[in-house]
Amino acid sequence: MIGVTVLGATGSIGISTLDVVGRHPERYRVVALTAHRQLDRLVEQCAQHRPDFAVVLEDNAAEQLQIKLTARGLHEVQVLSGVAGLERVASLPEVHCVMAAIVGAAGLAPTLAAARAGKRLLLANKEALVMSGQLFMDEVLAHNAQLLPIDSEHNAIFQCLPERNGLALSRRGVRRILLTASGGPFRRLSLDEMSRVTPAQAVAHPNWDMGRKISVDSASMMNKGLEVIEARWLFDAQADVIDVVVHPQSVIHSMVEYVDGSVLAQLGNPDMRTPIAHALAWPDRIDSGVASLDLLRVGKLEFEPADTVRFPCLGLAYQALRAGGTSTAILNAANEIAVEAFLDESVSFTQIPAVIEATLADVSAGPADSIQSVLAADAHAREVARAHVQRRRLG
Repeated sequence: MIGVTVLGATGSIGISTLDVVGRHPERYRVVALTAHRQLDRLVEQCAQHRPDFAVVLEDNAAEQLQIKLTARGLHEVQVLSGVAGLERVASLPEVHCVMAAIVGAAGLAPTLAAARAGKRLLLANKEALVMSGQLFMDEVLAHNAQLLPIDSEHNAIFQCLPERNGLALSRRGVRRILLTASGGPFRRLSLDEMSRVTPAQAVAHPNWDMGRKISVDSASMMNKGLEVIEARWLFDAQADVIDVVVHPQSVIHSMVEYVDGSVLAQLGNPDMRTPIAHALAWPDRIDSGVASLDLLRVGKLEFEPADTVRFPCLGLAYQALRAGGTSTAILNAANEIAVEAFLDESVSFTQIPAVIEATLADVSAGPADSIQSVLAADAHAREVARAHVQRRRLG
């Protein structure tokens, strides 16, 4: 039996992971589940999957969780709390596979713990690579961890690339990586129209079922910018060979172009259970519960260039990637603060990139040579971004 820990079990990725795992009880056993605030959902998941551990971040939430589990007769589930609890369940000896799906910088520490423990790491947390790409990849290599990407785009690229065998992309005949983007719900809006976008509109993605923060990132195309940064580290690819192509149908999840003119693409219905099942079972294949793709029903596949004028977050991500060091950690922190402010209706949608750009200008990047330096840059950037939000706060 393959022991699984799901970091971020109550989010959309966590729910999809448990759906796939639940289809194969003969193959997988849930060892630990973690959550932030959705205690009732976590209790239901514990009742269904009977993990050994349930982890929440805050002590008072842990107390409430213990009461709820006891009331359901789930006495065998041990409740842990805090970062130490998250790190523990990410590195337990009986855990073979860790789904890293905690959104935001909070997921960095347990994801690193899983890498250091040499686990098969299913990476759905962007921040591990965005904030500390080189450091994270060094830990993966040093501890012989197995890193498999869960983002549909990176998983598609992984499926389309030949084995690395220690060779650079150019030595494997790769000309460029083509990251596809749906374009989000505001692909056709003018800048003036986007300035009046509401949080409710921004979280209503046309193709994917995602959390609120990720949905806003998709609408601003920051999500795609963060994926460019991730791709740089996952595939050892420089910024100049990673292109973004808008593909509204979200049927082609990404492509790899080779020097002989071949372009390999991975296609499928827009359902995160496909990359999750692929990564859980790799190199085998298992049923994910996803319906077969009906190309006749899709009818046509459209492509258009990414517009960095109307979606400046994408350009800011490339800028930070090329600057190097802690620039990408600063970018990520500023974006988290700006998106939070937008969801609270403190700033407008078009002020999100303005806050990020101002923060990048005000915070000097340094070398990302330790977790401490990365976290210090993250903390400073958040402070500066909050100040910029305050200056732009809507009446």
